[in-house]
Amino acid sequence: MRDPDREEITRYFRSLQDSICQRLAAADGGTFTEDSWDRPGGGGGRARVLLGNHIEKGGVNFSAVHGELPPAAAASLHTDPEETSFYATGVSIVLHPRNVHVPIIHMNVRYFELDGGRYWFGGGIDLTPHYVDRDQAGWFHRELRSTCDRADPHYYSRFKKWADDYFFIPHRDETRGVGGIFFDRLEPVAEKKTKRELFDFTASVGETFAPTYLELLDRNKDKPYTEAQRRWQELRRGRYVEFNLVWDRGTKFGLTTNGRTESILMSLPPLAGWTYDYQPQAGSAEAETLGLLRKGIDW
Repeated sequence: MRDPDREEITRYFRSLQDSICQRLAAADGGTFTEDSWDRPGGGGGRARVLLGNHIEKGGVNFSAVHGELPPAAAASLHTDPEETSFYATGVSIVLHPRNVHVPIIHMNVRYFELDGGRYWFGGGIDLTPHYVDRDQAGWFHRELRSTCDRADPHYYSRFKKWADDYFFIPHRDETRGVGGIFFDRLEPVAEKKTKRELFDFTASVGETFAPTYLELLDRNKDKPYTEAQRRWQELRRGRYVEFNLVWDRGTKFGLTTNGRTESILMSLPPLAGWTYDYQPQAGSAEAETLGLLRKGIDW
């Protein structure tokens, strides 16, 4: 089978956005609003936002952009001097649930191509529970391992560690959540795989998202919670904001390449909180969750 070109990859990502939105809307009962946009430097995308019944705010974005590579972006990508233009396409998702027992989830799958001919794939899925449930975290990681193992038996352990290291908040000395998988710059020569194989793996990650998250949503969406737990949810959302605005490379790349600000910042929750020097009560569920926000846990 021939290797996929940018047109095939772009069509797939566009269809992935459609299928995920359909499944989320059916499970939530809400309706996505769509905002199509054009990038001044080239390309554009479709931003879809759900303000739903179980998902308080969710964004499912598709983009396909191209143009000259700004110096700041070129420096962050360590490109060669002759590589001055780019093409990038992908789907990015962040869901902030209403119920405190439903976790936040993030998924991104992407393809990047430089005018010199170099290209790579990236992506991943990670989970950020407000309250860590060990059994559910373990189930989530087993689902990701299954997806990885179908492509390469070394992928899960490698990409889990990458997620632990990437989704880490250094100024808090804690991980953003229970991790997942993260990968970037998967290229054929380094991976000893064809472009088709790397694309198929990236697509399989995208297709893992909906059934995995909908299972977690169904398990937890009707559980009762208190106002105090809702305040804790706001604090955990605050940590999410800190990571995305201070450390996330995707956010920085989007802003430095003149991407659409509203689409880039759709990952932020509708309501978050910061309490000065908050300390959870010893032995509480909140304290237990903080104790589990560490790298290297074998879920």
